[in-house]
Amino acid sequence: MARKQRATRRRFLGATAATAGGMLIPGEVGLGAEATTPPADFPSTDHFWYRPQPAGLFVDSQRDNKAFGYADGKVFLSEDNGRTWPHSIAFPDARHIVFSCILKNGNILFSALAKLYLSTDSLKTYKQITVKDTDGSDYTPHTPKTPGRPGWYFHTIAGVNTWDVKGEEMLVWGNYCNVIGGAAPVNIYYSTNSGQTVKIAYSFGQNPYNRDNGSGGGGKTGTSLGNADNPVVCRHVHDVAYNPAENAFYACTGDFDRAEGHECHWLRGTYDAGKDEWHWKVIVSDRMNSRYKCGGINFVDGKLYWISDSNGPKPYDRGVFRCDPGDIANPAKHTLLFNPGVESGNMIIQDGVILASHCAPASPMATGFIVSLDLGKTWAQYDLKELGRRSPCRFHRKNGEGWFRVDLRSSWVTPAGMMFIKPKKR
Repeated sequence: MARKQRATRRRFLGATAATAGGMLIPGEVGLGAEATTPPADFPSTDHFWYRPQPAGLFVDSQRDNKAFGYADGKVFLSEDNGRTWPHSIAFPDARHIVFSCILKNGNILFSALAKLYLSTDSLKTYKQITVKDTDGSDYTPHTPKTPGRPGWYFHTIAGVNTWDVKGEEMLVWGNYCNVIGGAAPVNIYYSTNSGQTVKIAYSFGQNPYNRDNGSGGGGKTGTSLGNADNPVVCRHVHDVAYNPAENAFYACTGDFDRAEGHECHWLRGTYDAGKDEWHWKVIVSDRMNSRYKCGGINFVDGKLYWISDSNGPKPYDRGVFRCDPGDIANPAKHTLLFNPGVESGNMIIQDGVILASHCAPASPMATGFIVSLDLGKTWAQYDLKELGRRSPCRFHRKNGEGWFRVDLRSSWVTPAGMMFIKPKKR
């Protein structure tokens, strides 16, 4: 296959996407392979095939055979792994979408700016959702100092946000904020009814370094944001994940070492479905150059895996780690599986495949990927230079044809594109 010109988020937002029911996006053959083994003309490494985003459309999330995407002024739904996009509706703020999730029953929850929306009918319609606070009252975003920077209330860099909890689906995620887009309070959100009701599971305290002063990430002046009664503060949430063996959730945050204390925390939370109550406890707080500044939390067969995003003052404590969940606060009981030598906070594990990435500003690679096909026994790293200097994040579970969906960010967080990766069998 001749290499197509790389489509970036900036390019497709100005393009006109296909709008006719069932029409294939021009110049593409669909997002999945036609057979178990993709054609030989797909770009590949020794460990995986890969392909860039389709022309004219940004695919923001996927689940099984469904995919949710958008172009300028419109959102789309595919039911055949992106070959056709028969469902669509006008959405003026499409270019501001930074989070979406396809629920088990087909509902689609997505955000733009500081607003959250839900479609329950395959994009025939959608409605705005008002989040509920822990006391049941409406939780409404603050009035931003700069209208174009209302804060990333719902953005996340983790692609896995839903889990089967005692036979019921739960959606749980934390917002990665206070970098660009304006200052925002830091929360963990959840839904137990397919996005129809979204509530706050945990609200972090008011960070004196991320007040709304009108800038992209906030500063020391302006409106204080967050829970005034909570002394636990952070810049943002890196990841939230569920361990079915314990029926417990784990969350990790970042980023800095402040005079007032650390912003890198690990929290463990349990949910009482009968009472609709959460119970959270901070189990670790540590420096930004430690393994606890991290992301990519995964649980496999009761074991906890994560990848370090350690930076700041040397020496760095980096790598992919594994331990029993009860030993997370005891580094002596952690196993270092692989050290890529650079910071990274993004990783997914599915069917024995571990896929992680480099943070581009800290990496000698342009677009660096870390991969193991045997749950950490052997490892490889690849630089997909043709994609430009990008930080991969938001790893979504494989679609119905075996492709992971991955965001590509310029610097480490600015949306710039996306791609697909399909692991090879060992």
